[in-house]
Amino acid sequence: MSSAADNNKNASTRPSNYGETRLSLEERGAAPRLIQSVERALLLLETLAEHDGPLLLNELARNANLNVSTCHHLLATLVARGYVLHGGRNRGYMLSSKLRELAEMADREVDILDFVRADLEKLNANLRESVQMAVLRGSALVTQVRYGSMMPTHVEPDEIKKMRAAHATATGKAILAWLPEAEMARVVSDNGLTAFTPNTITTLSGLIEELRLVRRSGFAIDEEELEENVICYGAALRDGAGAVIGSISCSIPKSRATPDYRTHIARSVVRCAQDLSDRLRVGR
Repeated sequence: MSSAADNNKNASTRPSNYGETRLSLEERGAAPRLIQSVERALLLLETLAEHDGPLLLNELARNANLNVSTCHHLLATLVARGYVLHGGRNRGYMLSSKLRELAEMADREVDILDFVRADLEKLNANLRESVQMAVLRGSALVTQVRYGSMMPTHVEPDEIKKMRAAHATATGKAILAWLPEAEMARVVSDNGLTAFTPNTITTLSGLIEELRLVRRSGFAIDEEELEENVICYGAALRDGAGAVIGSISCSIPKSRATPDYRTHIARSVVRCAQDLSDRLRVGR
């Protein structure tokens, strides 16, 4: 883990006018600015979906009203990302199964949310602390459901900041620890290792060592890494095939983080995650 000085040196500052800019655009009713390349890529996907068989480059360009060079560059990106299959110069392009897989993943997340809600409510009621479930969507850590603390001393995290902070959160580290190394590296590359506090891990070597400890112990700890004076314990959720599909966690203020209380929180979170994972393996 890097020192506090190193962490401060590497820290990046979020734009202070972000919220104001977003609000001012909404208040003025400004039309959203569309990205032409994104529109064209989506048009290519829609065009391919309308045809039963593969389409040659010239056919795609003509159907999408694009010049061949632009069409070729967009297709190369879609092929590299796995959304389109290329059978060769004379066999053309066709959709892969990735879009269907993404849709199935979204449906599964809704099902899982319904599945875990009652257990999270019970965990929240038993601990009286803030509990949440998160998933990794692409490279972003997304909180699917949260039940707030019943204690007056707890501060809830900024969810926008948390989306790019898998390395600094218990929910994020509980997921990252079980990803293939290349996938973990991609998430880190996309998000960076921003220093949110002097305790944030800001080196890849430090994160790799931390994730090793997560795998060994069975739970992850956010030791004031996202917010000062807030500590969080998280554990992974697994589906019927044993794959990690998300994580649950519990946040507590440092003022209540005695050794005994930490142990109680960690055990409660791990037990809840294990019970849910066991039922997911049997019931799905």
